[in-house]
Amino acid sequence: MTGLTTLTRRNFLSRARNAAAIVAGGRLLPLDLLAWEQREADLWSTAAEILARIKAPVFPARDVLVTAHGAKGDGAFDSGPAFRAAIDACHAAGGGRVIVPAGRFLTGAIHLRSNVNLHVQAGGTIAFRPEEDAYPIVLTRFEGVELMNYSPFVYAFEQTNVGLTGEGTLDGQANAQQWWAWRAGQAPSRTRVIQMSAEGLPPEKRVFGPGSSKLRPNFIQPYRCQNVLIEGLTIVDSPMWEVHPVLCTNVTVRGLRINSHGPNNDGCDPESCRDVLIEKCTFDTGDDCIALKSGRNDDGRRLHTPIENVIVRDCNMKDGHGGVVIGSEISGGARNIFAEKCRMDSPRLDRALRFKNNAARGGVIERVAMRDVTVGQLAEAVVAADFFYEEGRNGGYQPVLRDVDVRNVTSRKSKHAFLLRGFAESPITNIRVTDCTFDGVESPDILEGVKDLVLSNVTINGQKKNETISR
Repeated sequence: MTGLTTLTRRNFLSRARNAAAIVAGGRLLPLDLLAWEQREADLWSTAAEILARIKAPVFPARDVLVTAHGAKGDGAFDSGPAFRAAIDACHAAGGGRVIVPAGRFLTGAIHLRSNVNLHVQAGGTIAFRPEEDAYPIVLTRFEGVELMNYSPFVYAFEQTNVGLTGEGTLDGQANAQQWWAWRAGQAPSRTRVIQMSAEGLPPEKRVFGPGSSKLRPNFIQPYRCQNVLIEGLTIVDSPMWEVHPVLCTNVTVRGLRINSHGPNNDGCDPESCRDVLIEKCTFDTGDDCIALKSGRNDDGRRLHTPIENVIVRDCNMKDGHGGVVIGSEISGGARNIFAEKCRMDSPRLDRALRFKNNAARGGVIERVAMRDVTVGQLAEAVVAADFFYEEGRNGGYQPVLRDVDVRNVTSRKSKHAFLLRGFAESPITNIRVTDCTFDGVESPDILEGVKDLVLSNVTINGQKKNETISR
């Protein structure tokens, strides 16, 4: 926002009559407008500070071939022991790259170690076995709750300097018969693990797995790791969430091509992480493209670790429930989230910027900014926030959403421009939308429990709006 370019003279004079005014840079500005500009500038200066801290790990110049440890790229031989041996050898030597050459290498769970970069070369595919016994029980998360369950396909626990890179492919081999069918039978186990969390049972005693669980593993999950790089790969057909760093610091996710349309097939879900960069990725997913999370209900409050300091830039979002999403497992809170220079376009992409929360989750979401995003078409709304998601009012924790800045976003087609549903007693507060154009909007906005939705130079279906809305 610069000067008065996004306010009519009448609006400015009305504000100036009712607020003290000062001179700043030769411009007469009411104090509330000056604070507005400073707040937006502060948000993006924070983004620059975050980017300066995020550094991808560098690995020693040492290559270890998985084929030298017995792996065979014929698509049938179980190369799991060879992957373990190659990773262990590389780690013991001080680190480097474990090279997966061209071919199709079948394996079960892969556990990465410090200073090791698993690198899949062009023409190489790691195909993950469908048998559940190929995935040992580890500490993991299912939908924001800690438990002992099947290992993610690629897992690292409390490691430093971890890489998963290359031009090759990771194939989860999930389909309607393998893994995705588990969703139909997961409800009892899902209910049970949430209840265990509510009762305060330690995670190591929340044991699921063979004979007792239909809780699908996630695809890639570094857990309590520092300095993580996931780059360049094509990822297809995941059982569930695809890239899921948990409680990690300094994470770079770059240049991925994710194509997976199964149930709950989110693309990238950093959870309770700090300092995360997601850039130059393409998402074509069965659920949210990017979903930022911080734990569900009691577990999120127990760990009390927000998702914070996240930069999303230069990504393509195709199919999915939302482009950039915060929630719903957000009980630990979210802050300092930035998205810019992304492209979104699909009749099967529901929303550009989405927030989902409820009274069972609670949690504070604040300081979220989106700018320079181009949207072709969306199925629902450009900006959506819903406190009535899933449990809705059934809980004792007020959700909070405040300080959201959206600017220079364009959309050619959507059902609504805004769909914002907060609670009257805990309204969605201070949503600023500036210099945006939304065309092809089919239906009026849905606004309830909203305080200070501020539109400045916003054009909807050719009609310019400069107003502050509270409902």
